[in-house]
Amino acid sequence: MFRKRDDADQTPTEASSQPERITSVLGDGTKYNGRLTGEGGVRIEGTFEGEIQLDGLLVVGTSGRVTCKDLRAKSVIVAGTVRGDLTAHKVEIRASGRVWGNVTTKIFATEEGAFLRGQIQVEDEIDLKLPKEEPEPAPEESETSEEESE
Repeated sequence: MFRKRDDADQTPTEASSQPERITSVLGDGTKYNGRLTGEGGVRIEGTFEGEIQLDGLLVVGTSGRVTCKDLRAKSVIVAGTVRGDLTAHKVEIRASGRVWGNVTTKIFATEEGAFLRGQIQVEDEIDLKLPKEEPEPAPEESETSEEESE
């Protein structure tokens, strides 16, 4: 009745081939207002207010409080509170998680007891529209250009 799958038939997903990990933490009791951008994983256990555009994992811990008009990240796990719209490839709201805002995602999961006040829109593809950071010129190049122009 049940057939065992052959491992060769299974194709690895992007998430399983590159596990995301936390590289920065905003600790409990810490308050931050501003802009959070970049790559890597961030865990927020304190209070954050501002803009988040993260090319990586964002975890809002149980004591975390985030207010962000338009939060964008590759993956978002909410165990605390988020106020604002979420756009991510994957969104997970844990049992202790509370979200006030609309969610646009490719993959959506919740645990029993999770709270969402807003709409969920599941899409085939998500464009995060993250800002591309341009690399700064090497110091040697800028010195050479200044000498040539003189």
